[in-house]
Amino acid sequence: MTIAALSAALLGTQLFVMPVSDRVPELKVEATCKATTADDKAMGLALPQSFADCMRDESDAQQQLSTIWGDTPGPVRNSCEGEAIAGGSQSYVDLLTCIQMAGWAKSPSTATRLRGASRTRNSQ
Repeated sequence: MTIAALSAALLGTQLFVMPVSDRVPELKVEATCKATTADDKAMGLALPQSFADCMRDESDAQQQLSTIWGDTPGPVRNSCEGEAIAGGSQSYVDLLTCIQMAGWAKSPSTATRLRGASRTRNSQ
């Protein structure tokens, strides 16, 4: 085995066992905001989102992510990061939404108990 092949094999193994980053990933959201603004205008929306508003939303989402990122399990971070950059579009808003939804899905006990129209609803 050549040194280059050995180095590549070791590097590949090293990348496989690397821990999930403790920092929120750096996403390039400018292109997403430009595309969103252009799409809104092309659709003739009465209130299209401006580039500045889109960037503000992305910045706000990035700040919120920085407070919850360390408490989010690695597999959820990896899965949601993949969704947030899918199709070449990168968005902190999508990343935050994914993590929030994953959190709500695993802890339904924090949700308000719905009683509906059950006959026994008042006896509970």
